[in-house]
Amino acid sequence: MTATYQFPKQTNFYKGKVRDVYTIADNTLVMIASNRISAFDVILPKPIPYKGQVLNQIAAHMLHATQDICKNWLLAVPAPQVSIGKKCNPFKIEMVVRGNLTGHAWRTYQSGKRSLCGVPLPEGMKENDFFPSPIITPSTKAAEGHDEDISKEAIIAQGLASEKEWEQLEKLTLALFARGKELAAKQGLILVDTKYEFGKIGDEIYLMDEIHTPDSSRYFYADGFEARQQKGEKQKQLSKEFVREWLIANHFMGKEGEMVPEMSEEWITTIQNRYIELYEKLIGVTFKPEPLSEAETFEKIVASLKEIGIY
Repeated sequence: MTATYQFPKQTNFYKGKVRDVYTIADNTLVMIASNRISAFDVILPKPIPYKGQVLNQIAAHMLHATQDICKNWLLAVPAPQVSIGKKCNPFKIEMVVRGNLTGHAWRTYQSGKRSLCGVPLPEGMKENDFFPSPIITPSTKAAEGHDEDISKEAIIAQGLASEKEWEQLEKLTLALFARGKELAAKQGLILVDTKYEFGKIGDEIYLMDEIHTPDSSRYFYADGFEARQQKGEKQKQLSKEFVREWLIANHFMGKEGEMVPEMSEEWITTIQNRYIELYEKLIGVTFKPEPLSEAETFEKIVASLKEIGIY
């Protein structure tokens, strides 16, 4: 369990599926990545050790590596699983970008549909094939329950973004994805699909939340990719998809009346190792577990907020 803290000048607290978010003085967020794991918008019953640290440190690394493309919310990383940043007014959409036909896009394609979020899908594609160029398939950001696919036209019609804002979001999404693919390629990986969340401070668009992590992205190993495609074999991947596949195989897709399968200690260790593998493969350094007590975490956050000038 992640502790619930009470910080000086705290004005709000939100417990997400994976993160605990504290608002300080109405303008700063303290985001704690817990070890909770979710799939199909359901929090699974057991935590994954060090998952929060893995996600937080990958996200911080990737935010620093993309700050020349788009300003982002991050101000400090005072503890392994904690990020502090600027509070933005969020767009209530997720910018999902896909380079390959896989996951939800493949399930849609397999069902016979040739359009996703209003974006036409070419005929004659196989699972995991590259799209001629990356496509953006946005979803609404649901406060509860499932995120829903939405088209660009519906986003503009519903006032979730103006036409001008959409153009900016589209441009930033494609530029960030191109950088993400470049960073992944250096490590022998293919960034397959990912999602970005944006917000505004005044008139300026900021990149928010985590980026290019195994919770928000899917990676394939580049080595042997083409050979596997030609033989019709499954791609070797680093992402959370293996957890979803395990749940599907155990008859769970987050629908009413379905029971979450039992998570054995062995399975938890497997998930933990897969997260650490992705960290090491993606960042190119050995993962160093940094267990901190709740009191130490609290002290580091408060010291960082003082340094930033919030206190």
